[in-house]
Amino acid sequence: MVNQVQIIEWLQVFADVIERDKDTLTELDAAIGDADHGINMDRGFKKITNILPSFADQDISSIFKTVSITLISSIGGASGALYGTWFLRASVATDGKEELTEEDMLKLLKSGLEGVTERGKAQLGDKTMVDVLSPAVIAFEQAIRNSSSTASALRIAIIAAEQGLKETIPMLAKKGRASYLGDRSIGHQDPGGTCAYWMLLSLLQVVEGSGG
Repeated sequence: MVNQVQIIEWLQVFADVIERDKDTLTELDAAIGDADHGINMDRGFKKITNILPSFADQDISSIFKTVSITLISSIGGASGALYGTWFLRASVATDGKEELTEEDMLKLLKSGLEGVTERGKAQLGDKTMVDVLSPAVIAFEQAIRNSSSTASALRIAIIAAEQGLKETIPMLAKKGRASYLGDRSIGHQDPGGTCAYWMLLSLLQVVEGSGG
């Protein structure tokens, strides 16, 4: 089970990772984008960090909805829309839930992926965060079908996500500013996929730390 306290901790851990490693995102984005992904994500999640205390009285769904609204308003552009959509779909998927079972977590992860895919019109192989999130969701589902706990399933999902992230390096970008570079986008790891990987890894760290 994943509870409201863990969700809040996850957001804090993810925000801390972004703050610590935002220069990595900037470097990755400088190669194929506007070099602002790290700055934008850090700005958005600093806003989240500032309002974390207010989440104590909110349920999981409400927390995700607030995160969505905050990211859309503070990040802007494609990143704000995509992460805002991910958390909005997570909010809908967890409506009325005080704790999240393995099946609830699968619904959350699937809904987030579907939202991002619909919003960004991206498919596997387009060199986006979908290349990280999609294999992670598939691996998570397979794991819980084999009776894995949330933590065990997330560990398996992270392995798939990491492989998906590595596979963005030789890909030709087909979405966003990176797509304008054509063949020059090949050979660079996708910054959006990198941040999505950190998001999942942060979730695993919190769930593992709680014995989930």
